Amino acid sequence: MRHLRTMGDLRNEEIFELIEEAISFQQGKQWTPEKQTFVANLFYESSTRTKCSFEVAERKLGLQVLPFEVGTSSVNKGESLYDTAKTLQSLGVNALVIRHPSEAYFEQLHTIDAVIINGGDGCGHHPTQSLLDLMTIYQEFGTFHGLKVTIIGDIRHSRVARSNAEVLERLGTEVKFVAPPEWKDKSFHDDAYITMEEAIETSDVVMLLRIQHERHLAKENVVDEYHQQYGLTLEREKRMKSTSIIMHPAPINRGVEIATELVECERSRIFKQMENGLYMRMAVLKRALTKIEGGSKHDNITKEWEMA
Repeated sequence: MRHLRTMGDLRNEEIFELIEEAISFQQGKQWTPEKQTFVANLFYESSTRTKCSFEVAERKLGLQVLPFEVGTSSVNKGESLYDTAKTLQSLGVNALVIRHPSEAYFEQLHTIDAVIINGGDGCGHHPTQSLLDLMTIYQEFGTFHGLKVTIIGDIRHSRVARSNAEVLERLGTEVKFVAPPEWKDKSFHDDAYITMEEAIETSDVVMLLRIQHERHLAKENVVDEYHQQYGLTLEREKRMKSTSIIMHPAPINRGVEIATELVECERSRIFKQMENGLYMRMAVLKRALTKIEGGSKHDNITKEWEMA
């Protein structure tokens, strides 16, 4: 059994094995565990895509999904995350998918034997989102080497930006950022930040981040101002490279980070990311509960990870 807490838990070879596995599931591969296997989804923050895709993935794999709702659990009585995890482990749960507002919450669970899969930790990491993004990019371009990916928005508070930047650079991709000054992450060098116009005209992947209304935007006119300065407008989309694609982890603020007309345009892969999320999470769960079977069925993927 293997945890997935950050992208640092995965070697390059394992990343490509997961992409291969996810593609196989997408193509109709079937797999079920050899024995009864229980999984619980502990989401301490609201979620649609991550929570639902994990639940569908678990059911498609034949796993036994233990119902767990934070709002009706002993969390309301003050139970700690550790005690909740320990309780579920004691009941025979084999894997825990956890989203929690605390960064690196998993550090307090190092003695838990059940597999821990991180569904998002505060502003820290979101490894399965990163993996589905990698799958989407790979299916589009067949490589990571030599690509330019620009991530646009609230870099400072984005676990998506952090997870993606680390692994994309490791795989040979040039990663740049665009952000308002107050939303820049100072852990990234100043040279990593470029202008919106440069990003639009030179990027192979334009990756937009959700703007958190509840945290940042107090007035409606600020929304319009953001869209004009940092949003993907209709005019900017026309200046993108002919082969470039649009990505967004969602949920989407239409008319803020992206014009409504572009959400499902020809170059958008936003809903493709969601579809890929299901198959990647199936691959992640299989990896967590078994060893991925050896042998590559996708020669290009094999060659790619050997280069990475």
